[in-house]
Amino acid sequence: MAVKKIQLALLVALAIQQFSNPASAQTAAPEPATADATLPEVKVKSSRNLAPTYNPPTAVSATKIEAPLRDIPQTVNVVPQSLLRDQGVRSMQEVLKAVPGIGIALGDGQRDEVTIRGFTAIADQFIDGLRDDALYFRDLSNIEQVEVIKGPASVLYGRGSSGGLINRISKKPGINKNEVSTQVGSWGQRRGEFDLARDDKDSGVAFRVTGALERADSYRDQQFLKREALAPSLSVKLDPDTQLLIQGESLSDRRVTDFGVPAYHGLPVDVPASTYYGAAKAKDFDYSQARVNAFGFTLDHRFDSEWSVRNAFRHYDYSLDRNNTLVSAVVETTQRATLTRSNVKRQEDGYTNQTELTQKTTLAGMPHQLLYGVEIGQQNKDQFRTSAVVGTVSLFNPEPLVVPFTVAPVNLNNLGIFTVASAYAQDLVTLSERWKALVGVRFDKFGQETQERLAGKPSLERTDRAWSPRAGLVYQPSQQQSYYASYSKSFQPSGENFALAANNAQLEPEQTTNHEVGAKFDFLDGRAAATVSLFQAERTNIKAADPATNLLIPIGTQTTNGLELTFNGDLAQGWQVWSGYSYLDARVTSSIAKDDGQFIQGKRAALTPAHSANLWFTKALGHGFGAGAGVNYVGDRFANPGNTVTLPSYVTADLMAYYRMAGLDLQVNLMNIFNRDYIVAGHGASKYLNLPGAPRSLQVTARYNF
Repeated sequence: MAVKKIQLALLVALAIQQFSNPASAQTAAPEPATADATLPEVKVKSSRNLAPTYNPPTAVSATKIEAPLRDIPQTVNVVPQSLLRDQGVRSMQEVLKAVPGIGIALGDGQRDEVTIRGFTAIADQFIDGLRDDALYFRDLSNIEQVEVIKGPASVLYGRGSSGGLINRISKKPGINKNEVSTQVGSWGQRRGEFDLARDDKDSGVAFRVTGALERADSYRDQQFLKREALAPSLSVKLDPDTQLLIQGESLSDRRVTDFGVPAYHGLPVDVPASTYYGAAKAKDFDYSQARVNAFGFTLDHRFDSEWSVRNAFRHYDYSLDRNNTLVSAVVETTQRATLTRSNVKRQEDGYTNQTELTQKTTLAGMPHQLLYGVEIGQQNKDQFRTSAVVGTVSLFNPEPLVVPFTVAPVNLNNLGIFTVASAYAQDLVTLSERWKALVGVRFDKFGQETQERLAGKPSLERTDRAWSPRAGLVYQPSQQQSYYASYSKSFQPSGENFALAANNAQLEPEQTTNHEVGAKFDFLDGRAAATVSLFQAERTNIKAADPATNLLIPIGTQTTNGLELTFNGDLAQGWQVWSGYSYLDARVTSSIAKDDGQFIQGKRAALTPAHSANLWFTKALGHGFGAGAGVNYVGDRFANPGNTVTLPSYVTADLMAYYRMAGLDLQVNLMNIFNRDYIVAGHGASKYLNLPGAPRSLQVTARYNF
């Protein structure tokens, strides 16, 4: 099987090579590197005002510097603003369904959560390169683009990132813009956004304020959404070589905590997508209220043509009041579902500070871009949980349960304190006219302390020290072709995003090792690009939490062998295309554990389809009119580690049409045009929690620039 996958990857790469460069013998090779070679300026842009494109040429996430994607020996998917707007997306789930190798998770009905290449990425959310792992649904009103790094990224970001990480690039000052938009859609959806920016070149002061207000009902019974977001930012040029950026963010999100539908005879129950298994008056009894406030600054200073320094700081405060009623068991003989009611309260605060020194130099006749960094941070995570069985309902015709105001037993009450101190270094070096290399290493000291408040439970602590290396080699025989091979490692400490417990405090960190080869091709003078990557990732000592019992399931060792393909860009005659495909053979290769009566060893990773693909294209029709269409395919997935419940494969199709004139954009999006029934997400550790996808829906957007 491995040989066949390698052959397939090579055939695809050769085919793309011939298409991208039919006259390769006549293609000019890159200019030879010399001691006087001039490297691109090492910086992270503070603002973007790019023309709409489906093929962003650079990314900042994989290297912490803005580097051409063709120079990065790793898969990086950049979802641009133009695609976000054309598809009319409003959530991270909708953004990430367009990225190959992503599996959508339920997130306990109160947070963004996905798998990347078969591994959970619950704590692998970042914004502008700074950790943002609080458990909430993020808003997109302040997001310029989303960058997804594939494979371990601990070398620059520390703990986590087995299959990859998600880095949101925020909108920043530096442009002149006034924009307001309004959006209405099915099930009472109403959303308004604004983006106001001014840049005074004479004074060196620029500001930007973005915000959103959203109200909606849902295709799910009793579901609702109340959301407000505000993000001001200010940029000040202190002198010609020094820039200060100050940013703030505030978000409030309230909705029903939706755990979806249970399973019966190995499949999600066959009930209407609206069916809700929970409390009557869920708006008052089964709601989640999340609030996030954040403040940060970034100070950039350039000493000379070779040296520059950047200090980035972010402090956040997060609170969650989650109330839910979920299916914790099913008795198939009586066709009854047992409901458990829980209340979870979280209160978090923390900070991250990164100081990074960049250097451009020439050593041994080879140009280098060097990055030296240190990071310190602390997070205080207070959590409280009650849980109790409250009754049963019919499996196929559940009546909302009238939940009494009873005091449930407290089974979780503690404070987790996480501290990190790390140092890292990276070198992006041009070895010759055709060869480049990227090498780096990071050392982390990560401390965890759990202060227990429940009687009889001991307080716990541990400190882990870990090295995270990365090495990659890039071969570029022409300006249109780039081939690479890379190796990287990451670590995931016990607890990681949660407090230590007696059943994990003595466990060593999980380790992930990734090997990857791939190719990147440019077309049409860089307006379009294709990628192919073949990889193997192995993660040891994996654990998962059962939501009903809060106990850890020891999964063991998982290996993912995979292939990913993408083709994106701006084609001739007004055509744009975004497409991707992934094949993931993600399996538990070593385990002594059981789930739902089945040994886990040999089973496929939960929520990970073997095959998935997406295609989206738009066409400018002239006179301001345009249209777009797309399809999204997700193969069969398993809802739980024991693979006893299957989430069936599905295909959805979408349409879009627009009219754009000076200052005004009008757009209509029709989603799931054939009204397919499907399950969009599962929990991953439980077979009883599966979320139906949305039926056919309509969304109309009006956007005005002034």
